[in-house]
Amino acid sequence: QVVESGGGLVQSGGSLRLSCAFSGFTLDYYGIGWFRQAPGKGREGVSCTSSSDGSTYLVDSVKGRFTTSRDNAKNTVYLQMNSLKPEDTAIYYCAACRPEVYEGSVEYEYDFWGQGTQVIVSS
Repeated sequence: QVVESGGGLVQSGGSLRLSCAFSGFTLDYYGIGWFRQAPGKGREGVSCTSSSDGSTYLVDSVKGRFTTSRDNAKNTVYLQMNSLKPEDTAIYYCAACRPEVYEGSVEYEYDFWGQGTQVIVSS
């Protein structure tokens, strides 16, 4: 089970911290991360943090603005989002993630996501 929270309406330049409480699956998976889906657009991987070494993938568009963290005691991961932009508006989902190689490029796949949390950034 995965439960996301923390979304909301924020002005451009503002911050939000998303939380993801997960249970019921082990992280034999590569790791846990976030993807988002904006209205009328496809899914976009935002982050994926390895459970083994803590290394984190972040999509280029959020580097320098978003960070991830984890509280192992609470089985909770966080996505700290700063300097938010209107183009960050989307439903954000937390999910188990794994890297896959397609034609020489690494992409991240997401499974077992929750209901998502809506983030709206006004200009």
